Amino acid sequence: MTSQTIPVEPFDLVVFGATGDLAERKLLPALYQRQRAGQFSEPTRIIGTSRSELTDEQYRSFAREAINAHVANGEIDAKELERFLARISYVSADATKGRGMEELKAAIGTSQSVRAFYLAVAPSLFGAIVKAIDEYGLATPTSRVIVEKPIGRSLETAQEVNRAVGSSFDEARIFRIDHYLGKETVQNLMVLRFANALYEPLWNSAHIDHVQITVAETVGLEGRASYYDKAGALRDMVQNHILQLLCLVAMEVPASLDADAVRDEKLKVLRALKPINASNAERLTVRGQYRAGASAGGAVKGYLEELDGGVSDTETFVAIKAEIANWRWAGVPFYIRTGKRMAARVSEIVIQFKPIPHSIFDDQAGRIVANQLVIRLQPDEGVKQWIMIKDPGPGGMRLRHVPLDMSFAESFGVRNPDAYERLIMDVIRGNQTLFMRRDEVEAAWRWIDPILAAWEERGQTVQAYTAGTWGPSAAIALIERDGRTWHESV
Repeated sequence: MTSQTIPVEPFDLVVFGATGDLAERKLLPALYQRQRAGQFSEPTRIIGTSRSELTDEQYRSFAREAINAHVANGEIDAKELERFLARISYVSADATKGRGMEELKAAIGTSQSVRAFYLAVAPSLFGAIVKAIDEYGLATPTSRVIVEKPIGRSLETAQEVNRAVGSSFDEARIFRIDHYLGKETVQNLMVLRFANALYEPLWNSAHIDHVQITVAETVGLEGRASYYDKAGALRDMVQNHILQLLCLVAMEVPASLDADAVRDEKLKVLRALKPINASNAERLTVRGQYRAGASAGGAVKGYLEELDGGVSDTETFVAIKAEIANWRWAGVPFYIRTGKRMAARVSEIVIQFKPIPHSIFDDQAGRIVANQLVIRLQPDEGVKQWIMIKDPGPGGMRLRHVPLDMSFAESFGVRNPDAYERLIMDVIRGNQTLFMRRDEVEAAWRWIDPILAAWEERGQTVQAYTAGTWGPSAAIALIERDGRTWHESV
């Protein structure tokens, strides 16, 4: 089975922060892969800009090195790489001071192609850049702007960012990227639910016992200490990635795949989340911070050592028991956890079904285990439906718990595109389905802010966990006191 690549119309992509880490590791490799897949139409241009003084050729060398470093060797085609690099130009500019903006305007010219501005910079610069885009007449009425998380660090600051970007671009032209929504498995979650008669009738509190969402990393700070120590796991992962996954699991069936129809349903979930505040945060949340240990096959420093001996109460792990106050999900807990320096790199959603009401099999047949649907986002994207079957053979009735396993790479025999490849192409198409709307972002902060305030008010300190484990013991207690356990499939 092969996948079909549908070309997009010609476009001009202007990348602010073109020499930064995001451009190097994600954007340039993603754009090259779309070139290699034949998805670009002519004339398509990529214009990089940052404060660095570089020539076109120097920036093309930067792009070549980025692709060689972050694209698998077998996927680098010398001819396609040269065609890709020929699309690239560079302008040195500082939008906060207006320097170079006239040169950038001249480089863009009067092209009638779709025009998109990617702000691969710190959110504190969003306002100044969109203001400069507006003042120098760089945007056409159909131009789009792409912004990365974090959208603020609280409801108030998120509203400030949204107002700044919205002053020059209307909501229909603002694309707030959450790369988790571009993952193949995340989109397949909607297909599993809404294109199969099997699941949707069971997708409710009558049949589902609980839901688990885990996003675990084995890495530590990776040079992001200055950002991460001010953010922490709740702001960095839960407010955006994990709450978006929760919304896709829990939302009602939208009327269509229209972007606003989908986002309307996600917004209802965010608004239905039961509040967590000073009255219940200690019971429903766990904060953790890793100490020295072994992770990803070697000895690693603790968080404070990575801060060069600094003192910090920033959480590198968080676990939460969340509930949704509506008819579909009443009484169904959603256990979410995320952390750095954990036992394995894994992102997955576990739908735990309720056990059968009565077993007709005797004890010798073995224990009946309740069905599970495990949706793996990374590292090996796929879906497993765990069911009970009879063990083959004439030795009597013996029950086995086995998975119906679909690995996307094995089933379809095609390369699994990076999320940024899909999302950038959706921007060019003008499809906002996989992007966060302003009211979604702000609704998520309305739920997160009281948790942050409760931690501060109640002095809920971080609990130590050894690097290479699944977090502090309190996270295990959070779920086990309800008679449940964390799913660990690695």
